Amino acid sequence: MASAQAMGQGEQDHFVLKSGHTIPAVGLGTWRAGSDTAHSVQTAITEAGYRHVDTAAQYRVEKEVGGGLKAAMEGGINRKDLFVTSKLWCTELAPDKVRPALQKTLKDLQLDYLDLYLIHWPFRLKDGAHMPPEAGEVLEFDMEGVWREMESLVKDGLVKDIGVCNYTVTKLNRLLRSANVPPAMEMHPGWKNDKIFEACKKHGIHVTAYSPLGSSEKNLAHDPVVEKIANKLNKTPGQVLIKWALQRGTSVIPKSTKDERIKENIQVFGWEIPEEDFKVLRSIKDEKRVLTGEELFVNKTHGPYKSASEVWDHED
Repeated sequence: MASAQAMGQGEQDHFVLKSGHTIPAVGLGTWRAGSDTAHSVQTAITEAGYRHVDTAAQYRVEKEVGGGLKAAMEGGINRKDLFVTSKLWCTELAPDKVRPALQKTLKDLQLDYLDLYLIHWPFRLKDGAHMPPEAGEVLEFDMEGVWREMESLVKDGLVKDIGVCNYTVTKLNRLLRSANVPPAMEMHPGWKNDKIFEACKKHGIHVTAYSPLGSSEKNLAHDPVVEKIANKLNKTPGQVLIKWALQRGTSVIPKSTKDERIKENIQVFGWEIPEEDFKVLRSIKDEKRVLTGEELFVNKTHGPYKSASEVWDHED
């Protein structure tokens, strides 16, 4: 389901998954996209040439994403030429909840099927769980049972490929005893996430990198190293960061709601970051994750996860 081969070094605009399906190398992220989501999705597809849109039920913008997709398709874009990813939220991580959750997502997106459906986080939360969770609100997660239900969605043609987000090597190895999976992980020069990346490479698993530009707390587009290389190559810092992810062998889903930035972010083909500059970007010091999961899953008194390090199986 998830082995990726780059198509033509430096020129690849897609990767091939183990299923034989292709995933476009650059997609539009929609986390925190807000009220501009429908416009951003339509603009990305019809004006900037994107064919990959990444969303999730928990982003609470799937109806807006659906509006943008519908407008793009009414404008002449074929559904089969689009790649749409969504994610199963933590409160739905029970075998009997998987299919109803997908059906709601499909209804909101106004689609008959998804190209990729991911487990958003490998932790089950009680309906209405607080942030951070109170005692008893992090529940036992039947990973294998949920995965079997996800596989049944593929069998029934509702989803083409399935995968996971925010997994550790420990959890990935557990799942791989019964499955091959394409994961989405936070990856950028400020958080290279080498352990999970190397584990995925070893198993021939393709990775999609999210938060490729860092975060508002650590905006890598303003990092002096990134700016210097961008000036040298006559590119924007964002283009350099996205290209870094592509050259590393991951697909990438930058998020923007600004038309100009959306168009800039996909202008990453037909040129390379030279090897010496690529190495310099690799040498930026690992700071920390943008998304630690702490506010979602950590209850310092009652557990079961009493620290972000426990959430990540102490692999950081």
